[in-house]
Amino acid sequence: MFKGLSPIVYGGREVWPLVEGGKGVSASNHASSGAWAAAGGIGTVSAVNADSYDADGNPIPQVYHGKTREERHQELIRYAIDGATTQVKMAHEIANGRGAININVLWEMGGAQAVLEGVLENTRGMVTGVTCGAGMPYKLAEIAARFNVHYLPIVSSGRAFRALWKRSYHKVPDLMAAVVYEDPWLAGGHNGLSNAEDPTKPEDPYPRVKALRDVMRAEGIADTVPIVMAGGVWYLRDWNDWIDNSELGTIAFQFGTRPLLTRESPIPQIWKDMLRTVEPGDVLLHKFSPTGFYSSAVKTPFLYDLMHRSERQIPFFKRGEDEAAVQLGEEGKARNFWVKPEDKARADMWMRAGHTEPLKTPDNSIVFVTPKARDTIRKDQQDCMGCLSHCSFSSWKDHDDYTTGRLADPRSFCIQKTLQDIAHDGDPDTNLAFAGHAAYNFKTDPFYSNGYTPSVGELVERILTGD
Repeated sequence: MFKGLSPIVYGGREVWPLVEGGKGVSASNHASSGAWAAAGGIGTVSAVNADSYDADGNPIPQVYHGKTREERHQELIRYAIDGATTQVKMAHEIANGRGAININVLWEMGGAQAVLEGVLENTRGMVTGVTCGAGMPYKLAEIAARFNVHYLPIVSSGRAFRALWKRSYHKVPDLMAAVVYEDPWLAGGHNGLSNAEDPTKPEDPYPRVKALRDVMRAEGIADTVPIVMAGGVWYLRDWNDWIDNSELGTIAFQFGTRPLLTRESPIPQIWKDMLRTVEPGDVLLHKFSPTGFYSSAVKTPFLYDLMHRSERQIPFFKRGEDEAAVQLGEEGKARNFWVKPEDKARADMWMRAGHTEPLKTPDNSIVFVTPKARDTIRKDQQDCMGCLSHCSFSSWKDHDDYTTGRLADPRSFCIQKTLQDIAHDGDPDTNLAFAGHAAYNFKTDPFYSNGYTPSVGELVERILTGD
């Protein structure tokens, strides 16, 4: 029998311990988060390059006019502040005093601190909490204190939380409203998988969350401060043993993938339709992201292209560097590369198939792409607007000398371009489609049968029953 959830006190009011995941670029906005809060939960506006609107209510295209990356980066920050401010104000109005509104920022997004401070300055009294992950956001507590909002760090282990607490968060303990445990093997989007963890060997989240609670208790943090379980949460009945469990303390649950298929969800219909077709195993944990983090996305042709691109890869040498190496070719760029004879045979096969363009990677290797793909990669790299603090695809860095000092990596992609496109009527087949590993449930969950799309209110009501 499903135990059922009890409300928690969050930001001075009673709410359901149900959190809407704050998904990336425009995948959770005022409509979804405002409705989630109105249903009594904690809605989350994504403050990552959120949309602003014109007088007719249409999203304003984020067009960049700056001639340099630094100039375009400043444009991006202005777009981000204006967009997130707009979204928070609209969500606050929809919530109408019910539930709570959080904002989500990625610490590794370009200009993260400037964006967060700008949004909080413009929305005083409207934002209850700030969730923040994708990196180690040591300054989060300090910023929260300045604007008197709660903060919710996103971590994937007790060790990561301990580092944040020792360095910074212990100075502002009263404003830490919860700690989000984002499971690196189950959650959609970017994940905090460490070098010590095997992406092919998922670990049971229970002992990891218990270890996180043990760290929190050791630091004197009360059990009433919730741990938010994020990643793989679909039916609450599957988590029955976590509820009212003295080992874990107070637990809340975050839903990232499931709210994508609601009437208020802002993602395009073509993306919603695609989600209904996902099978078990169709979500891939991969490391193609220009952030350098692992991330989970649906295996679309876009993702397969990245997989195949990296497979068409061989090491290269300078002339005379390796006695056994032979010249890749006698014409064009091929003359500049010396490769092992067995690798040349593979490269010749790829080039005969049309992948005629060798592109250098930062790891002394070359990948082979078509002329069309080469032109797209080069243009996307040139158009970089600095959306990340460090970008492996374009070698951008958002401070100091504005370069990572490493060669731009053609095995990656422009994440801003694809996330903006898929969120604004772009085809999921030609874009990165983030999703959690439980997305296959859309196909089998009777709640979505016969093409039914619930409202956020109906979804929250359903979740509270255990289903």
